Amino acid sequence: MHKPLLGINFFLGDVGAGLGPYLAIYLMSILQWDPGKIGIALAITSIATVIMQTPAGGFVDATHRKRLLLIICAVIIAISTVTIALNSTPWIIYFCQALIGAAAAFLGPTIAGMTLGIVGGRRFTRQTSANQAWNHIGNVFAAAVSAILALWVSALGVFWLVALMAIGLVICTLLIDPREINHDRARGAMVTPQETIKQPSGFKVLLLDRRLAIFASSILLFHFANAAMLPLVSQKLSSGSNAEHGIAFTSACIITAQFVMVFMAIFCGKKADIWGRKPLFLIAFAILPIRALLFSLTDTSVYLVMIQALDGVANGIFGVLFLLIVADLTKGSGRFNIVQGALATLLGIGVSLSNLIAEQVVEFTNFDTGFIFLGLVGLVGLFVFAVFMPETLSRKEVSSVNVETELS
Repeated sequence: MHKPLLGINFFLGDVGAGLGPYLAIYLMSILQWDPGKIGIALAITSIATVIMQTPAGGFVDATHRKRLLLIICAVIIAISTVTIALNSTPWIIYFCQALIGAAAAFLGPTIAGMTLGIVGGRRFTRQTSANQAWNHIGNVFAAAVSAILALWVSALGVFWLVALMAIGLVICTLLIDPREINHDRARGAMVTPQETIKQPSGFKVLLLDRRLAIFASSILLFHFANAAMLPLVSQKLSSGSNAEHGIAFTSACIITAQFVMVFMAIFCGKKADIWGRKPLFLIAFAILPIRALLFSLTDTSVYLVMIQALDGVANGIFGVLFLLIVADLTKGSGRFNIVQGALATLLGIGVSLSNLIAEQVVEFTNFDTGFIFLGLVGLVGLFVFAVFMPETLSRKEVSSVNVETELS
């Protein structure tokens, strides 16, 4: 395994996720914002990511300065997060959220491109699985420290933690020798043993790929159903308590889910090249409506935290399978990162819609209705993926992996 990449993904666990549900608690409990305004603040980050995501993927495909790009984005997120902690002015918070969203758009494609460029296609599944596992371990660490800071220091400690984790990400990035990154391989261009590079196919060809269109629709629905659940649970947990206890409960939710994600990432790394992509992704989809229904049936903090463990199954699978399916669909095209960015744009639209609409549903009804609404969206996504999405891993690759597994 490539250790600096693992370190980057560890620290990305807090930097990439940003303030997330902690911001919702801060705005509700400390600044006394209503759910509608909170939804706007959360959605602004997603909207900025949506706007920047596709150009970010194209830029990552083109640039040979991926390390510098990653460092700049980490610094922007750190400064913006600290600024939110030091200000209560709405327009400043909105602006910083937009900066965080724009910078976050570059993180995923840059790290995925660097990973593919360093380890190559044959080791991509294994390294991606390890990257995701370490990302979830970083989330566990950050959530545990956030809870400690909230209970014994200050609720604002979570903001400063993001900045510290960003410094760790920068250090790990600097440990990578830029000569390790094959930039043609990093964008999914096919390289022969003689290192002659096939000209990348036009992005138009990829847009006309029916599988790509179905997958794009599926991930939009997945994140529409999923994104608002944890912020809603965080608000539900903290509605009868102060910000410090709300952050502690939310950290417990995150830790529970992230522990499960670690094991799911490792599991997917072992099975994705044997079972194929579709069966695993269907499991992730099926979890969403179940989780939403269970959230609507209880107000007990302990049960809500336990139910959140199901998020670890769904997102643990998604984190690995998303990149593997994109790699399958773009193999040899030279457009790995720009397609990843285009799909992440739709992912961001799903997140934005989820936060905006779910918060409005809660404001005019209640939390339980909001969960039921998200669960129904998840059922639609499950149907679309199950019926229309084909397997993207070729039978030849499955046979090759099975033979290698038997020999080992």
